[in-house]
Amino acid sequence: MYWRRGYCQDLVTNFRATDSRGFYNMSRIGKLPIEIPKGVEIRQEGQRINVKGPKGEMTWTLPRGINIRRDGETLFVEDNLGTNEGRALHGANRSHVANLITGVTAGYAKVLEIIGVGYRAQMEGKNLILNLRYNHPIVFPVPDGVTAEVTDRPLKIKISGIDKVVIGQTAANIRAIQKPDPYKGKGIRYEGEQVRKKAGKSAG
Repeated sequence: MYWRRGYCQDLVTNFRATDSRGFYNMSRIGKLPIEIPKGVEIRQEGQRINVKGPKGEMTWTLPRGINIRRDGETLFVEDNLGTNEGRALHGANRSHVANLITGVTAGYAKVLEIIGVGYRAQMEGKNLILNLRYNHPIVFPVPDGVTAEVTDRPLKIKISGIDKVVIGQTAANIRAIQKPDPYKGKGIRYEGEQVRKKAGKSAG
């Protein structure tokens, strides 16, 4: 029973994951320092962290047991739980804090390509109007804090903003309106996305 397949590997994995006291080691991502660029202000009130930069301001609430320590112009995210859950939270929250800083300084962007004869896109106020050969145009309200730009030849939509999660979700929602056709490749795709086309049915 004790020598079941994979049991020895489990022992090795658990041994490497814990220190001499039996506590789980810090997440490799979580222990990476975060450099604070010039022009970025960071305030902390309890578990709430506020990041302000040239492009805007964002806040994030850290879970209990995960703390921020500042040393000069460097931030360190620390895990005080010493558990599997804390290890996972450590890495995830370090990534999120780093994303906040990148968002308020450089921002994030996703570009979508529209492939198809007769397909059109344009902005009307805060609404993205898509003409995809349906009976009526599709109106997509652009969320607050997100900027959408349409370029022609080739037809592209650029989604930009400071929140990485919101930008990614907005781009995914637009792509879902008309996913790339698996036979002719028509539809909305991410820039650079490779669409695997299926072979068309032959007349038998």
